[in-house]
Amino acid sequence: MTLPATMRHVDLLNHGGPEVMRLVEGPLPVPRLGEVLVKVEAAGVNRPDVAQRQGAYPPPKDASPILGLEIAGEIVALGEGVTDFEIGDRICALANGGGYAEYCTVPATQALPFPKGYDAVKAAALPETFFTVWANLFQMAGLTEGETVLIHGGSSGIGTTAIQLAKAFGAKVYTTAGSAEKCAACMDLGAVRAINYKAEDFVEIVKEETQGRGVDVVLDMIGAAYFDRNLQALAKDGCLSIIAFLGGSTVEKANLAPIMVKRLTVTGSTMRPRTAEEKRAIRDDLMTQVWPRLERGEVAPVIHAVLPFDEVVEAHRLMESSEHIGKIVLRVS
Repeated sequence: MTLPATMRHVDLLNHGGPEVMRLVEGPLPVPRLGEVLVKVEAAGVNRPDVAQRQGAYPPPKDASPILGLEIAGEIVALGEGVTDFEIGDRICALANGGGYAEYCTVPATQALPFPKGYDAVKAAALPETFFTVWANLFQMAGLTEGETVLIHGGSSGIGTTAIQLAKAFGAKVYTTAGSAEKCAACMDLGAVRAINYKAEDFVEIVKEETQGRGVDVVLDMIGAAYFDRNLQALAKDGCLSIIAFLGGSTVEKANLAPIMVKRLTVTGSTMRPRTAEEKRAIRDDLMTQVWPRLERGEVAPVIHAVLPFDEVVEAHRLMESSEHIGKIVLRVS
């Protein structure tokens, strides 16, 4: 296969609002040891992309400065040492950067085949949220069958994924969302109670629903604004897993007594700084534990909008509006 010398990709004029993004021509990336080069057909849009565009989430030193953390497409070149894939394979992958482009290099250990029956758009909606949810909800917080979980932001890409996976693995799911429409969507995905946080107190509702016990796990993307109340909502030996700070990262005042009295665990992580081996372990779990459920239709990505590559500015505006339910995907080629 003869590859072009250049490709289109999203460039940032500077840090700021969506309007700082523009499409430019640049050289194709070259796959390094253990990497594959992918002709990108679709790319997912995620909150970390917005944070990077704003200057709040810089890429690692060895990662592409181009936005984009999840892609789907066809492998067109192999780096040295890659044996798990071949040229022509169609894969989706968690990228360390560079996804908003016509070609992107990704570590082969962070790639998975398209689930059977999936096209590039559906496959591109998987990696970022499924890696994040699996690592934080199952590997770190240890959610298991028969337990209860409160998932904040249930209508987001992370939320819609977490609701489905938690239910699929036998947990009872409570969630928060910001409108009646979003709450209804969460219930349709498997939540037993969706709490409109603009009109209801999630701590009170959780206590009522669990006969005063609380939930075993809270998956939180709000951060400081919910910290104290999350501790109140947890049961004994519960775990608070923090994955984002949409409500701030600095807690001005909190009662830490519940951590000791209820033997709580507070944990959190971001995906990008994890080592290649840590990401590979998540990938391997997804392949054996989750991909069969995707192929059986037990779990599926919820896609709110698919926009052409040259409407990336509009995609980010939609993401920042929080009016979407589920994922936003760019159709690249």
